[in-house]
Amino acid sequence: MVYVSRLEHFNAAHKLHNPNWSMAKNKEVFGPCANTNWHGHNYELIVTVKGKPDPETGFVIDLKKLSLLIREHIIEKVDHKNLNLDVPFMEGKLASTENLVMEFWNILNPQIPRISNAQLHSLKLYETPRNFVEYFGE
Repeated sequence: MVYVSRLEHFNAAHKLHNPNWSMAKNKEVFGPCANTNWHGHNYELIVTVKGKPDPETGFVIDLKKLSLLIREHIIEKVDHKNLNLDVPFMEGKLASTENLVMEFWNILNPQIPRISNAQLHSLKLYETPRNFVEYFGE
């Protein structure tokens, strides 16, 4: 099995806020991430697929097609957006990196077979250079 990854970038604003909690509890749990006036991140998304190289191309997946797919289905929906207000697939969900990466999986997983025989293996989403989540669709 060969694993192939593509890195994409986007900028987005959000805040962490549980509407069932008081402002004091939100600040206690989420700290500055509960800022009423939002805050932003420069996100990095790594999409990894797995498969066997095609005997005619040597590719597991055409990375140009993968990039276009990620941009169309994810980046265009979240780049320079407010994750809490502007992104329909995040409606009603806490805009945590964990919830965001799971939604990305739900969007990308059925799309990969349309461009390749590869399978989605993992998504890694960096919120900051030191904070990231990784998801395997489990």
